[in-house]
Amino acid sequence: MITFAICDDEPLMARELADHLADYMRDKSMTAYSLSIFSHGCALLERVGSFDVIFLDIQMEQPDGMETAKLLRQRGDHSLLIFVTVLKECVFDSFQVEAFDYLLKPLDSARFRQTMDRVLLSLEQRTAENIVIRRGSGCEVVLLSDIVYCEVLGRKVYLHKNDGTVSDYYDTLEGLERRVNGRFFKCHRSYLVNLDYVRGCQDGQVLLSQGERIPSSRLRERELTQALLRYMKERGI
Repeated sequence: MITFAICDDEPLMARELADHLADYMRDKSMTAYSLSIFSHGCALLERVGSFDVIFLDIQMEQPDGMETAKLLRQRGDHSLLIFVTVLKECVFDSFQVEAFDYLLKPLDSARFRQTMDRVLLSLEQRTAENIVIRRGSGCEVVLLSDIVYCEVLGRKVYLHKNDGTVSDYYDTLEGLERRVNGRFFKCHRSYLVNLDYVRGCQDGQVLLSQGERIPSSRLRERELTQALLRYMKERGI
């Protein structure tokens, strides 16, 4: 599931962006995405969680798009930021917030599609078969297939692996969620579980193949079951 956000105080522009996105995703036969639209930066900043891609207008009431982007980065948000504006002169400022791209109004369809092609490639690279985590002065490569579940405690993420070992590093669960692939499901605000190891869900707990149990939000139990069935179908089980 790819999550998109549009933040623009012009309803017509937001609608045009949404239409461009819908056309592109339909042409790519990609239906697994969601879109949220915000009319100002404060509304976007108040949203809990993060998005894969944010289309952000620059000229808005305070906080404007550039300030909103800076605040997002300061709190550790790793979304792909795409500025959409009439201001050509702001292109250099966008480097300060690690903007992914810069689209000018009025939107050019071909240019938009080029950007989206790069977006999908970048997201695909983010969800490779392993992740690299930084531990102290070194780093560790962890195979996604080895991770049974992920738990966040305080400012650390703990990767519980199938050999019984645990790797910990500093990150948020949202940050990790953006780097893993479709085999992982957020069953609880503090847990991601690898669907390869799930054997059931009962009484607010996820039952794992190695006999362990981890918490599951009761509101997400049905979604977990659906995600598990869909994942098994995709793998031909």
